[in-house]
Amino acid sequence: MRKRENLMQIRLSDTQKKQLKAEIKAFYLDERGEEIGMIEQMQLLELFEQKMAPLIYNKALEDAKKWFLQKMDYMESDYYELYKNEN
Repeated sequence: MRKRENLMQIRLSDTQKKQLKAEIKAFYLDERGEEIGMIEQMQLLELFEQKMAPLIYNKALEDAKKWFLQKMDYMESDYYELYKNEN
């Protein structure tokens, strides 16, 4: 079996972790009608933090890059729009 590559680690503050654990707990209660313990909350949070957050972060960077490059393409044409007719 192939070993998973290590993704960039994202670190959350204690306040962020506390908020996300509360969100996980509320989700389980609202969506599944189940109470989820603190250990399970922490395990799910660690899964998201270590495995899923880097993928989402990298996707956001790619989206920002595409947006920026598109704006740069427009900038050149917008720049030439500023020229005055010399006739």
